[in-house]
Amino acid sequence: MTKDTRSAWSWIPTLYFAEGLPYVIVMTVSVIMYKRLGISNTDIALYTSWLYLPWVIKPLWSPIVDMLKTKRWWIVIMQLFIGVGLAGVAFTIPMSSFFQFTLAFFWLLAFSSATHDIAADGFYMLALDEHKQAYFVGIRSTFYRLAMITGQGLLIILAGSIETYTGMKPVEFSVTSVPESHAIVELPSMEKTKALGSEFVVAEQELKVAYEGYVQENVDDLKKEVKQLNVENGFVALEIKEEKSPSWWKRTISDPLKDFLKETFNKDKNENLATTKKGNIGIVGIKLGAQSSGDEVVLNISQKSGDKSIKLLTGERLTFTPDNFNKTAYVVVQLDPKLKKSNKATFIGRSGNIPLAWSITFMILVAMFAVFVVYHRFILPRPTSDVAASQNNSNLFGEFWETFVSFFKKERIGVMLGFLLVYRLGESQLVKLAAPFLLDDKAVGGLGLTTGEVGIIYGTIGLLFLTIGGILGGWVASRNGLKYWLWWMTFAINLPNAVYVYLSYAAPDSFAVIATSVAIEQFGYGFGFTAYMLYMIYISEGKSKTAHFAICTGFMALGMMIPGMISGWLQEIIGYEHFFIWVMLCTIPAFILVGFLKVDPKFGIKKKEA
Repeated sequence: MTKDTRSAWSWIPTLYFAEGLPYVIVMTVSVIMYKRLGISNTDIALYTSWLYLPWVIKPLWSPIVDMLKTKRWWIVIMQLFIGVGLAGVAFTIPMSSFFQFTLAFFWLLAFSSATHDIAADGFYMLALDEHKQAYFVGIRSTFYRLAMITGQGLLIILAGSIETYTGMKPVEFSVTSVPESHAIVELPSMEKTKALGSEFVVAEQELKVAYEGYVQENVDDLKKEVKQLNVENGFVALEIKEEKSPSWWKRTISDPLKDFLKETFNKDKNENLATTKKGNIGIVGIKLGAQSSGDEVVLNISQKSGDKSIKLLTGERLTFTPDNFNKTAYVVVQLDPKLKKSNKATFIGRSGNIPLAWSITFMILVAMFAVFVVYHRFILPRPTSDVAASQNNSNLFGEFWETFVSFFKKERIGVMLGFLLVYRLGESQLVKLAAPFLLDDKAVGGLGLTTGEVGIIYGTIGLLFLTIGGILGGWVASRNGLKYWLWWMTFAINLPNAVYVYLSYAAPDSFAVIATSVAIEQFGYGFGFTAYMLYMIYISEGKSKTAHFAICTGFMALGMMIPGMISGWLQEIIGYEHFFIWVMLCTIPAFILVGFLKVDPKFGIKKKEA
């Protein structure tokens, strides 16, 4: 490895920000964009779910990245391909067949991004010594998470802002939860509501919805009526859901077994669940004052600010045409049933040029990746070990197979793979049910928090402590090495899960107690995950470290996916209290296998220079 005087700070933050950005664009931003463009939920769920496939199967072509060209070359070229994919999305959004074309370019994005992940992780191991790999493992994770926040937050805000400035004046209304009892919820009347010119008006700009004196009598009927009216008047397209008959396994084995166990172990809670109430609703009427042209106007409504416990239930996308612009469209908002205080949320409706807004947003992303390509072309170091593994292009298939097989020929490979699969066995199940546990009513074993409170706990407090734990883990590992901290980090990622056992049995009302418990668990996860990342780097060392690390990440995904798939089913059967005890039992295999791991005591420690 060459001694490069270039600081790792000059390229690690940008490299891992560039790694995380296309992932969140494909997995999250695409869903929101298609929703804004009027694609049905059925099609969005079906087609965007397949976009995750390249990350699942990326170990299958990781040897190619090892055999051909340098990792540095792959990084720059894949960032160029990502830019091309983003440009393709930007230019095809305005087309009539945009869904098919943009999906094709999202596939290009997905495969380019997955390949970029392989090359970037391999380059990280080649360009840094063991000490710096340990030190920067928390930093790279932090900037990857910043890319997630950018995609899920800033990009959506950017598209919304552009949309605001390309259409009519936005319409706003606020919803306040109040203790006063309302005897009945009614459709608002807009007979006396008039608008000046071509603009949107609402029946009631400050809507009050009761959270006490709850009356359920006509709420469900009204929700159905609102949906039917919006469909009949052409504001909302009717979405036809295809009903599938249950499989033989589900019909004869899975469901009967599930019902039997639920009835046996959680009879009381199942009865409580049946009587758990839903949050009260409010209905907002919106009307377009006049239509100056024959074109349709699409109004997209979203929450602008305020408490997330007040959510938009139906009417997020309303289409006004020459046939219905003088009719009333309805929007339904709903309170979180656990909300027991006065809170306020503001909603905004934008009617701008949605395809243009998203095209501009993606063109800005194209410019960002153009900068990444140029910047990394010159800034990335050139380690002498970053060379193509293949020396004989005529035997590529043989070398490909040998690279893949050589991973499974490693000494003690069974223990290695077992560790990768079970290190997060408890966490893989906990992560799926933690938020539902916080949200569920106390009558069914949850803590009864509102959506807004859970957002604060996980989106702010939890994220902060997760990041601190990750950075601290990388720092201490670089000082004393992986072997020294391996047991400590195994305890850190597993034992804090016990806070959920406490929360499920104690069911505290204190927000501070709950937030502190989640902060402890998230800090432990961030700190303990460092050992997992470093161990994958450690066992990937060798001739084909890039391909071998990609295979490790495949087993990492498998270790999270399979337990997570059955966690919800299991929790419904045994209840939260028993489920979190089960999670703690699932941490035992990790402690057993750690005792069988062999790690060089010097791995991760800074070597003394001669």
